[in-house]
Amino acid sequence: MNRRHFLSRAGSAIGLSTLSPRLALAAAPARPRVLEARKATAPLMGAAAPPTAVWAYDGQVPGPVIRTKQGEELRLRFANRLGQPSTVHWHGIRIDNAMDGVAGLTQAAVPPGESFDYVFTPPDAGTFWYHPHNRTWEQMARGLYGLLIVEETEAPAVDRDLALAFDDWRLGEDGQIDEASLGQMRDWSHAGRLGNWLTVNGVSQPEIALRKGERLRLRLANCCNARVLSLRLDGHAAWLVALDGQPIAPYQPEDGVVTLAPAQRADLIVDAVLEPGARPAILEVGGDYAVETAVLVYRPEVVARAALLPPPAALPDNPLPRALDLGSALRQELLMEGGAMGRMAGARHKGRHMGMRELVGQGMVWAFNGTAGMTEAPLLRVERGRTAVIEMINDTAWPHALHLHGHHFRVVERDGRALSGEPWRDTVLLQRDEKASIAFLADNPGKWMLHCHMLEHQAAGMATWIEVAG
Repeated sequence: MNRRHFLSRAGSAIGLSTLSPRLALAAAPARPRVLEARKATAPLMGAAAPPTAVWAYDGQVPGPVIRTKQGEELRLRFANRLGQPSTVHWHGIRIDNAMDGVAGLTQAAVPPGESFDYVFTPPDAGTFWYHPHNRTWEQMARGLYGLLIVEETEAPAVDRDLALAFDDWRLGEDGQIDEASLGQMRDWSHAGRLGNWLTVNGVSQPEIALRKGERLRLRLANCCNARVLSLRLDGHAAWLVALDGQPIAPYQPEDGVVTLAPAQRADLIVDAVLEPGARPAILEVGGDYAVETAVLVYRPEVVARAALLPPPAALPDNPLPRALDLGSALRQELLMEGGAMGRMAGARHKGRHMGMRELVGQGMVWAFNGTAGMTEAPLLRVERGRTAVIEMINDTAWPHALHLHGHHFRVVERDGRALSGEPWRDTVLLQRDEKASIAFLADNPGKWMLHCHMLEHQAAGMATWIEVAG
């Protein structure tokens, strides 16, 4: 199978009701809501094809869309019904450290048959998501992920709010996940696990119904293991209003293309301006040719408006710092090395230096600052309330998406060029041989992971942590 299979019509359709959130939590219940990880099947290749065996939250891929309100406590009991330990990481939420869900750093992995209660209050409104943080490279490739939507106290005026989770799967001709390639060193040492079948909300080329005159909020999330997505909405001028859950000044992206590295999200405001019967597509344009990921199908009904809608207003700000003190910031370099066609001859692992051949035998092929995998000591320790700058150097032949837990940051420099006013992010994409510096206020105490979100790169060495004291 190859990417051209993305273009085959699967005969699947998603109407107005199906794309609506399937789980709404207006307020925290007296008892935690149970989120269960278990084996299931999903019609990834369409209703006419055999269902695919997956691992899923509550038996569905993606897992249920969890909606809550900014500043309201959320209680969720994770029940592990799988055959291997797992956790739930709440990606992008500036959460209490004990709730971050990182096995071996913030909690022990939840064994099969047991459960763990996650209780936290999201300080920020926006588009976030959840996924395992134990054997993430396998568990996500099998289907374990879902979206977490934290609604603003004053939401923007839209007719509908749709969450779209994009994922690529590596399927065999029988429509089943290619299990033999899980953990394959070729993937780990190159771009990561790239799939051959693309889905949106677990459906191949879904049809999304809409009406002329509507204003939509589209929440896009890249849930792929390693693929960078470049998405464009045909026939519409979309306004970008948030990145990684954080509001930005609305603008229309160049050529209408939104590029999302694995784990990144984007919120768009889109006005439905075409005529009934129109069928524009959401295209993935990052490869040699455009791939149709979903189709917007205009229904006969029309939403009457007294006048043209004005450009969207900025979303309400989240409680992030207004300024970062770069002059007195604690600075730390992070050198990324290794991988295929790289220059790394060896690295430190398990307390001693190993050559590349021995590292590969240990499942390691990447390094941060000369060390492959997690270390006993953090990359940096910083006192609470101080600004920190991490100067990242991608000395490899591959792109990497670096994700910092528990904080949002601004990119303040790229390839020696100072930047200002960049959006708050929780994941930054560095191309091969690129340098970028991120700055953040260390205001969330605890031990926080920093890793590449090309999940095979993380598993093969690109993982470290920072500690915020106080």
